[in-house]
Amino acid sequence: MKNCSFLFVLIFCTINSFGQAKNYPLEITHLKDAFYVYVSYGTYNSERYPANAMYLVTHKGVILFDTPWDEQYYQPLLDSIWKKHHQKVIMCISTHFHKDRTGGLKYYRSKGIKTYTTKKTDSLAIIHHDNRGPFLLNDDTTFNVGGYTFQIYYAGPGHTIDNVQVLFPREKILYGGCFIKSVEDKNLGNLDDADVKEWGNSIKNLQEKFPDPEYVIPGHNNWKNKNSLQHTLDMVQDYNRVHQ
Repeated sequence: MKNCSFLFVLIFCTINSFGQAKNYPLEITHLKDAFYVYVSYGTYNSERYPANAMYLVTHKGVILFDTPWDEQYYQPLLDSIWKKHHQKVIMCISTHFHKDRTGGLKYYRSKGIKTYTTKKTDSLAIIHHDNRGPFLLNDDTTFNVGGYTFQIYYAGPGHTIDNVQVLFPREKILYGGCFIKSVEDKNLGNLDDADVKEWGNSIKNLQEKFPDPEYVIPGHNNWKNKNSLQHTLDMVQDYNRVHQ
């Protein structure tokens, strides 16, 4: 009877895990040129949520901007990129310390991929026992890789005190991570590590630094509306008026 009970639990867990993976597949969408948005899923407050991230295909290899949220996507993302582009991932840059951005750093490091975070992110990862990248960046760092130039920019605290954005000036792409909320979002979401009082000033810094992006990629939900940055500012200002 014990063996039968164990077999039933094993079959149930296997079916359940397969069902979750099948219901929440990795999604990859072409953005423009050599830029792609990929969407993985994770659990927050017992619900499944999408997490947006990006990758860039260069002639030197592929650069990831943030890792998938959940481990079931770590290797499938590498496999999908290889199958689609016949290129290996050479770098991964995480935009803040939460798991939906850094969850795969250890795994990707084990695959020989260079993993980066800012020094602020690394200090928070140590405190919270999260994954770390061995390559540490200053808040504002410019990269030139495979014919593409991009900047890691720190506009100030917001969703977290370490959140950075990635700016692609020539292509006019702003990758905001969780610093930017989707136009679908009705609230600011997880504020456990946020500095909402400073978030509005940080958004204004970013708008001044990068005033006219054609694409604005938020951390979660709909990423196809470039008004998401202004929408985030509106929600932050509303929140601060209520919580004065």
